[in-house]
Amino acid sequence: MKQSIKVLVADDHQVVRAGIVALLEQQEGFQVVGEAGTGDEAVEKALAKRPDVVLMDLQMPGTDGVQATRILRERAPEVAVLVLTTFDDDELIWGAIQAGAKGYLLKDTPPAGLFSAVRDVAAGKTLIAPEVLARLTQVIQQGGPGPQEEPLTEREHEILQLIAKGYSNKEIAAALFISDNTVKTHISNLFDKLGVRDRTEAVTKALRLGWLKL
Repeated sequence: MKQSIKVLVADDHQVVRAGIVALLEQQEGFQVVGEAGTGDEAVEKALAKRPDVVLMDLQMPGTDGVQATRILRERAPEVAVLVLTTFDDDELIWGAIQAGAKGYLLKDTPPAGLFSAVRDVAAGKTLIAPEVLARLTQVIQQGGPGPQEEPLTEREHEILQLIAKGYSNKEIAAALFISDNTVKTHISNLFDKLGVRDRTEAVTKALRLGWLKL
């Protein structure tokens, strides 16, 4: 039997939090292992429960969602943070991604989209809502730094494009007819050239540098 994905829900609005918990508990394949109403509580419970995914709101009392995400990245890097918020403010988006969030969704995402996002992030995929990616691209085009010389090889660029589409290592290997180990090597080189530690940060930084077109 396939093991359920363990989820911690962090949101300071009790009604919203209860609604998210109810949705997850009604859907097969998810196990809610805890709830948190503040960023401090989210960190404490995530360190104790070690969920697969933390659904993290951004604006909470005390330690906010961005700070909590940064702490978890440092102290529990195996725990994936998926931001679920009403805010599409540019600074919050950049802040959450730079802090280590593996995904960024808005709260008007339909339940099916939320379930899919949790599964994808738990499986190690990058997931940023299309409207958020479009917002980032627009900001970069309007006022971000101009394109910089791209040191990526053709293969690394192909892999970067597939990472931006949410492909897993196995899916990239199948799409490009190469081995999983070769994909891992290319991704490691890609991360080194970008100076990043994960897929989400790689996509956003590549956007800012003008190396990626969506």
